[in-house]
Amino acid sequence: MFLPFRAVFILPLLVLLLSGCASLYFPPPPQVPLLTQKGEWSAGVHTNLSQNTAVQGAYALTNHLGVMGSASFLHTNKKKEAVDHDFAELGVGYFTRLPDKRVLEIYGGYGGGRTKRVERNPTEGVTRTLEAGLNKYFVQVNYSSKEKKSYHLLGRDWPLTYGTAMRASYVTLTDFRLDGQPAFNEDNILFEPITYARVKLIGPLDGQFISGYNFGLKHRKYLKAANSVFQIGIVVNLGGQTGEK
Repeated sequence: MFLPFRAVFILPLLVLLLSGCASLYFPPPPQVPLLTQKGEWSAGVHTNLSQNTAVQGAYALTNHLGVMGSASFLHTNKKKEAVDHDFAELGVGYFTRLPDKRVLEIYGGYGGGRTKRVERNPTEGVTRTLEAGLNKYFVQVNYSSKEKKSYHLLGRDWPLTYGTAMRASYVTLTDFRLDGQPAFNEDNILFEPITYARVKLIGPLDGQFISGYNFGLKHRKYLKAANSVFQIGIVVNLGGQTGEK
C-alpha cells in the first residue's frame, strides 16, 4: 500500500525522463496534513528541481472536519523559455484516526490560477507564446502507513514514517491564447498517486519527501501530465494527538 523509501528518490528520475513534452499545468504537491483532532493545524513549504514552490496550510474545524489551502508559484527565465505560473487551491474534507493510530483523510476542493509560457531560440527570438487561465476540481485520499523506521546518523536517531495520497483532478484551460490569438480550451482528467516519507527533525518540525506519478486520462497537446510531482520540504503540525501517525 506504500512504496519503499528509496522509491522517493528513484521515481522522480523516471518521471523527469518520461516528461519531455511541456505542459501548461504544473501540479502543486498533494497536501497531507494528517489532522487528528479539533484545533490542530498543519503548515508546510515545498519545492522541486523545476522551482515549483508551494506554501500550504490546514486546520481542523471539528474532530472530523478539516480545511486546507495552498498557493504555488513558478517563475523562471531560461534561454529556451520563460514560465510564469501562479495557482491556488482550497479543500474541505473528513479525517479520522484509525484504531491502529494511522490517519485517514478524504478531501474535495477547487483550484484556479494563471499560466504563461514564452518559447524562444537564439536565432529567431520569441517563437511562441502560450497563456491561459486554469480551473481545477479535485478529490483526494490521504493515509499514513503502519510501517515506521529509524535511522541512526550523526549521533542520533531519525524516526521515519510513510504514507500515500491519491488525487484525481479535472483541470480546464480558460481564455487560452496562442500567440495572442484565441485557441481551443483543453481539459483533462489527471490522476496523481504519490508516496510521502517524513523524517522527524526537531520537535514538531518534519522534513518531507514526496514522489509519484502524474497520469493524464485524455490525450491533449497543451494540458497533459508532463510535469513531475516530486517535492521536498518541511512540515509542522501543532495541537494534534500525541504519538506517531
